[in-house]
Amino acid sequence: MLKFHTMNKAELIAKIADDAEITKTQANSALDSFIEAVTKTLKGGGKVTLVGFGTFSVSKRAARNGRNPQTGAVIKIKAKKVARFKAGKELSSKM
Repeated sequence: MLKFHTMNKAELIAKIADDAEITKTQANSALDSFIEAVTKTLKGGGKVTLVGFGTFSVSKRAARNGRNPQTGAVIKIKAKKVARFKAGKELSSKM
């Protein structure tokens, strides 16, 4: 039977620190810097491509009608921008 695990930020930091042979504080700073860089790039309308891993981009979601699940009433859902991640070919082939 396969066991699935969701890695949280603390576990990812510990893994980065161990693999890169750096402190957890340094790994945390590096991860925070990566997250900040991706966020700023997406906020500015750009995208971040990591060859072999994937691409972070922004997608526009059109306005649409939805339904309140409790009442069934039709509600309007506003258009918005959402972050997307598309796995690269190399990452996809390893799953």
